[in-house]
Amino acid sequence: MTMETARVVEQGRHQRVVSRVGHASSSSKVRYQVKQGIRKRKWSRKIQHPLSLAPPSTVPTPLQQLFDACRHVFKGHGTVPLPHHVHKLCHILDDMRPEDIGLSRNLQFFKPKAVVKGTPRVTYTTIYECNKFSLCCFFIPANGVIPLHNHPDMTVFSKLLLGKMHIKSYDWVDPVNSDGSTPAPQLRLAELKADSVFTAPCNASVLYPTKGGNIHAFTAITPCAVLDVIGPPYSKEDGRDCSYYKDHPYAAYSNGGAAVTEEKRDCYGWLEEIEMPENAKMDIIEYLGPQVSETSS
Repeated sequence: MTMETARVVEQGRHQRVVSRVGHASSSSKVRYQVKQGIRKRKWSRKIQHPLSLAPPSTVPTPLQQLFDACRHVFKGHGTVPLPHHVHKLCHILDDMRPEDIGLSRNLQFFKPKAVVKGTPRVTYTTIYECNKFSLCCFFIPANGVIPLHNHPDMTVFSKLLLGKMHIKSYDWVDPVNSDGSTPAPQLRLAELKADSVFTAPCNASVLYPTKGGNIHAFTAITPCAVLDVIGPPYSKEDGRDCSYYKDHPYAAYSNGGAAVTEEKRDCYGWLEEIEMPENAKMDIIEYLGPQVSETSS
C-alpha cells in the first residue's frame, strides 16, 4: 500500500467515526419513536418535558436534605409538625432553586411564544410519595388555575420556584360544622388569610389543618412551577378527600347572623362547597428529575 493510498484510507476511517459520533449526539435527545412497518423508524418532535434527565447517581443536596427532613418530621395521620420542624423544612425550601429538582429556566414552557386560548390545563409530577408525606411539583401555564380547594387534616408547605402567581386562601371561622348560624347549610363563614401576588424567588408558605389558609386557590400570571410538600397526602380511606369551593363576598349574605364589623367585612367571605370544577382536572407526567435516596439516613 502506497503512502497516498494509506492517507485516503485513514481519512475515510476518520470520517466514519465522526459520522457515528454526530449521529449518537442527535439521537441521545429525548424523543418520541414511531415505528413504521418493520424496516423503517421515524423520529418525531422532541418531547418538551418540564424536567430534565439526570444521572441516577446525581442527587442535589437540597432535594435530598428536604426528603430526609420530611422522613423525620411527618409522623402520619392525625399529627402536625412541631414548630422547630416547621422551621427546619421552611429553611430548606427557602434556599431551593428550580435546578434542584432538574428544572431549566430556559424551557419553552416558561417562555411561551403563543397565547393559549381558554383555560390551560395544569400538569403535575410526583417526586416521592408514601403514606406519611409526598413531594410533588405543579406546572401552571399563564392564566392556569388550581381552583379553591381544601387540605383536611394536612400540613402543606408550598414553594414557588418559578413564575408569578396570585394566591387566595381562607380558614374556617368555625372549623366544626355550622349549627345553623350561617344563612344556608351549604354556606360557611371563612376568614380571608391571603389575597396577594407572589413572585419567585420567595419564601415557602405553610398551611395547617385549621389555620394558615388551609383552603386556597392558585392563579398563574406567568408560567409557574410550585413545589409542594404535603403531610400526610390526600387519602379517601383516611378521610382526607379534596373538596372544592366557590367564595362569595361577605356582604352578599351579611344578614346571615354572623357578627362582623363594617371595617372587617372585606376580611371574610362565604364559602359554598361545589362539585369538582372542570379546571381542577390535571395532566400527570412522569418525574424525570434527580432521584432521592431512601438509604441516605
